[in-house]
Amino acid sequence: MEQGFALIAVCIGLFLISTLYSSVGHGGASGYLALLSLTAFGQMDSAWLKQHAWVLNLAVAGLAFVHYSKNGHHVLSKSIPFLLASVPFAFIGGYLEVDGAIYDTLLSLTLIYAALRLYSGQHHTVEATFEPVRLQAYSFGAGIGFFSGIIGVGGGIFLSPILLLKKWATPKTAAATAALFIWVNSAAGLLGATASGQLNLEINILFPFLIAVGIGGFIGSRYGSRYADQKTVQNILIVVLLLASIKRIIDILFLF
Repeated sequence: MEQGFALIAVCIGLFLISTLYSSVGHGGASGYLALLSLTAFGQMDSAWLKQHAWVLNLAVAGLAFVHYSKNGHHVLSKSIPFLLASVPFAFIGGYLEVDGAIYDTLLSLTLIYAALRLYSGQHHTVEATFEPVRLQAYSFGAGIGFFSGIIGVGGGIFLSPILLLKKWATPKTAAATAALFIWVNSAAGLLGATASGQLNLEINILFPFLIAVGIGGFIGSRYGSRYADQKTVQNILIVVLLLASIKRIIDILFLF
């Protein structure tokens, strides 16, 4: 009974996170990892956490891309260079086995970065945009892909601010590009984990998780592709991400 209530609580949290993240074109992996880190699932090994976050990413980022693309926000030329460079490196990152303490440290830093990024209010209004500089786009794509493969995220949380700060995309075009980028890199990470024999998915756990994030992803991405105020979204995510990262850091300190 107690486990049932705990699972329901986690699913509600996943629903809320997927709704918030998908509204800006993200799959939500960093949020899922943050939430799971605060529950009993946080005791699972890094490979388990990464793989389940990637599967949830596939569902939510897929929905986000469909909605943003359907509303005319996707520009293929802004996605291709990032995708070409990121896929092989996301595969390599997913293939590698990462030590638990190293993973916890990297995840904590990722969550803190995500919180700071959201707090900084990166959704600037961009009136004029330019095509990505190819060499820079390849470099960013490769680096984000590799890091995402190691951490277990799709990389949108790193790609979106780059697109905006470089004036390579408007906020909604960045959201569409990030959604596709996240989907492809999550798939590559899972393939890398499969190739290395690390794949360990629990369908009985994934099924309720997927229902929760699927509903949230549909609602959030439908809203985000048509409207654009993310201030409340950012404030809520900042709290969740910082709490999870602090918990991870405390866990690491107790290991020494």
